[in-house]
Amino acid sequence: MRFRGASTPADWLIVGLGNPGSRYAGTRHNIGFDVAEALIERWDLGKPKKKFQGLLAEGRAGVGGPRVAVLLPQTYMNETGRSVGPARGTFKVELDRVLVLHDEIDLPFGDIRARLGGGLAGHNGLKSLKAHLGSPDFGRVRIGVGRPDSTDPEIVSSWVLGRFSEPAGDVRDLIDRARDTAEDLVLGRTAL
Repeated sequence: MRFRGASTPADWLIVGLGNPGSRYAGTRHNIGFDVAEALIERWDLGKPKKKFQGLLAEGRAGVGGPRVAVLLPQTYMNETGRSVGPARGTFKVELDRVLVLHDEIDLPFGDIRARLGGGLAGHNGLKSLKAHLGSPDFGRVRIGVGRPDSTDPEIVSSWVLGRFSEPAGDVRDLIDRARDTAEDLVLGRTAL
């Protein structure tokens, strides 16, 4: 059940953060993409189309659910706002109905927390979103990917751009739980 029209409003704009290309698939930094894809599958939104410098799937969050647009920006992480800003304007989504799914190194692997607004914690995707949306007051599902035992920027960068060392089943469980957290927010089962 998809809706059409370039300016059809959506109730929610859900944004999975990641980097494009197979080189980054399966990395900690791309878990936002993985969760967004799990939502697209759960809600049977069909294959995403190229739009807004990203991949976009539209429809409803379940039968009779709110109208959703799920966006996977295909810019690199530090340019995410160039994709999300125009999508938000087209779909006429209030800032508190933009829900960003992203990796969070300041949470232990497996922790998931949702909140509205907050700091940017050095996350380049969040910095770009704030710059292009004019505010950091968008919703977030923060997905804990853990932190290396170093604060050296090169080691941290290698960590987030590296593949998971945790068992594949644990990573799949994390993606499923983050998907469920996002769905609960969109369906109003929980609040930000």
